[in-house]
Amino acid sequence: MNFLKPNRRSPIDILLKPVDNLLKNKASSGILLFLAVIIALIWVNFIDAEGYHHLWENVIGFSVGSFSIEKSLHYWINDGLMTIFFFTVGLEIKREIMAGDLSSPKKAALPIAAAIGGMVFPAIIYLFFNNGTAGESGWGVPMATDIAFSLGVLSLLGKRVPIALKVFLTALAIVDDLGAVLVIAFFYTENLYINFLEWGGLFFAILVIGNLIGIRKSGFYVIIGACGLWIAFLLSGVHATLAGVLIAAAIPARVKIDEGLFLKKLQFLIDKFKHAKRTDSTFVTEEQQDILEQMKETRAMAETPLQKMEHALNPIVAYLILPLFALSNAGLIINQEIIGSLFSNVSLGIALGLILGKTIGIVFLSYLLVKLKVSILPPNTTWTQMIGIGLMAGIGFTMSIFISELAFTDALMKEQAKMAILVASLISGFGGYLVLRFSAHNIK
Repeated sequence: MNFLKPNRRSPIDILLKPVDNLLKNKASSGILLFLAVIIALIWVNFIDAEGYHHLWENVIGFSVGSFSIEKSLHYWINDGLMTIFFFTVGLEIKREIMAGDLSSPKKAALPIAAAIGGMVFPAIIYLFFNNGTAGESGWGVPMATDIAFSLGVLSLLGKRVPIALKVFLTALAIVDDLGAVLVIAFFYTENLYINFLEWGGLFFAILVIGNLIGIRKSGFYVIIGACGLWIAFLLSGVHATLAGVLIAAAIPARVKIDEGLFLKKLQFLIDKFKHAKRTDSTFVTEEQQDILEQMKETRAMAETPLQKMEHALNPIVAYLILPLFALSNAGLIINQEIIGSLFSNVSLGIALGLILGKTIGIVFLSYLLVKLKVSILPPNTTWTQMIGIGLMAGIGFTMSIFISELAFTDALMKEQAKMAILVASLISGFGGYLVLRFSAHNIK
């Protein structure tokens, strides 16, 4: 048997090749999100507004014995599927803290300061318009950055933007996500039921203990996390999506063997496979199968469960969950009343918070740290490019809409918030693109 000769590509491989290429293109996830928004707006404004809203209000439930849960499809998307999104956010945060751009004070100083500025200034601008009014609770809405949208737009610029600047925006957005999680936990949680929180704490403790004693199987964390911690949070009054972040914190993030030992073991198994008894059929021999299983076990020891799960979930989140969230939440009926509401206090606070607050906060705090020599700008980066990044961070779309659903109970304010978020995200994205497009140097 000639192992070097590649097998003929099957018809399904040929059919799935374009899909595989699409999934590897990070810019396409942002484009898909944008298309989901457009479809929702066309659907609700030109096709069937009643059918659109009725679809997401369909009730879906399940029961186990005497326990049952029945919620709308919209609820399952926002509180169920979005938990997976927050889980991947938690994995990213943990990875960056342990071995990424947030792993040391020197690396973390600039993106953390920029993210804090990008959260505080929008909140201040929002409260300037809404302090003491019925819309005061929406101060958290313009604090958020949509990492998928912003990185998707940034990737369209290609080599015109230094890699270090892309890394900076990623780190900033991750810190921003952490800030959003804390805001949701402490400021948008009502009617706590302590007994369910205690159960949630117990399930979280089980996950942590599982990590400490060396359990690396994803199934353990998925079952205890989803069937235990998530349901406990769902019933406790704490927003259920926060369970995703806590589950991520408990996922093992260390390898069992280092790179050198992995290469030695793998080479040993490759040599063993070469000299194993062969067969002329399409099947491998029992001895070869045993060696292949050892290779799988060796590979599993050389990768972290955290990165393995993150790699597996990222396409699901980017190409299914976030577009579905956008499709189910962006259906805004655009009429004269809504357009006129762009000048309401809620809309002005959100729009100016995202467009101006984000930019001013990020650039000002970054400038302050650089002038104080606490940190330095990313390599090959200018202050004009930092302004462009500040604008990009004003694309609040997914997270801002998510927080607006928690912040407001009044239906009109929710609509005003969504309209402001859509307009501000469009202006921020387009403005950031133009600033970076005409100011960036080509990096060869």
